[in-house]
Amino acid sequence: MDIFAKCTQFTAAKEAIAAGYYPYFIPLTENEGTEAVFRGHRLIMCGSNNYLGLTTHPKVRQAALDAVHRYGTSCTGSRFLNGTLELHEQLERELAEWVGKEAALVFSTGMQANLGTISALVGRGDYVILDKQDHASIVDGAYLSWGETRRFRHNDMADLERVLQSLPDDKGKLVVVDGLYSMEGDIAPLPEMIPICQKYGARLMVDDAHAMGVLGGGRGTAAHFGLTEGVDLIMSTFSKSFASLGGFIAGDEPVVHYIKHHARALIFSASIPPANAAAALAALQVMREEPERIARVNQIAENMRREYRRLGFDIGSSETPVIPIIIGDDTRTLLTWKALFEAGVFVNPVLAPATPEGRQLLRTSYMATHTDEQMERVLEIFEKVGKQMGLIS
Repeated sequence: MDIFAKCTQFTAAKEAIAAGYYPYFIPLTENEGTEAVFRGHRLIMCGSNNYLGLTTHPKVRQAALDAVHRYGTSCTGSRFLNGTLELHEQLERELAEWVGKEAALVFSTGMQANLGTISALVGRGDYVILDKQDHASIVDGAYLSWGETRRFRHNDMADLERVLQSLPDDKGKLVVVDGLYSMEGDIAPLPEMIPICQKYGARLMVDDAHAMGVLGGGRGTAAHFGLTEGVDLIMSTFSKSFASLGGFIAGDEPVVHYIKHHARALIFSASIPPANAAAALAALQVMREEPERIARVNQIAENMRREYRRLGFDIGSSETPVIPIIIGDDTRTLLTWKALFEAGVFVNPVLAPATPEGRQLLRTSYMATHTDEQMERVLEIFEKVGKQMGLIS
């Protein structure tokens, strides 16, 4: 059996490309915040994670340029050896203060932050307990660990308690959830979750990749509920509200110190380039100085949720700037995506297994820098396409 046989047998993507319905790996000519250009076709960008619009903020851009001039383009080594700059440690201190924890540790990507943290903490005989809609990086971190993985139904606290109750009292337990779920825009119920974790001696880690800069005045899900002390570890990425690339984990200093010396994803990866660290630090400073951006993105999201529901779209239980348009069928989802794309709106089609079967959707997301006129145009296009596709009447 040739191990490459699966490669030649994989034809679905090429068939979709040939048919003109392939929605992935789209090479954009320009992607300046709220608008993008594909082969001369200008689109309103409603598929980005640039929630605060900081990729085009002059302070963030200048910070990245200044870092290149001072440090060059790369650290050419891991944090463990020659790849730690004072800039990295400054960023860690300020991130820890921002989220209300003793210490933070910066990884090269958000994916690596989850891989490194979970696999470092969950050892042989331990358990890692995941929400069934957790991000792939959380799932992969659990697979990389030497522990056993258990799953509970999405945001179902009775099922979480059932799982925890079934585990041995004398074994280590780490519950890992998304704070803001990236496909359907709902929020983990931390007020109910924290007491359950404490009852069974489980530690709680919250992935705030999409919540940071959006919830809790920009400080994330725990701050949103006023429960920072009840969450043991807070993780986030720089590739969304922080307008950069990288990630971090924050928590009690002894725990972060342990991760720092045991996370293979940190020790054996090159550190984030100086420009990325400086951009993330500048973005954090903008969040402090311009809280109106956080208010603005949530205001836009509230208006869009209200208008989508008024038009008759199914947007599930979203309560954030991530708003799904639930369609429930692969073909119809792709056809709707293509019609929107051709009409000038960029969104992301999400098919199984990235979302449960029967909940195939178009993922829309919004930025603080979107204008009211852009949002009115998006709603006009959605209404027209929605009627064409029979999604609304």
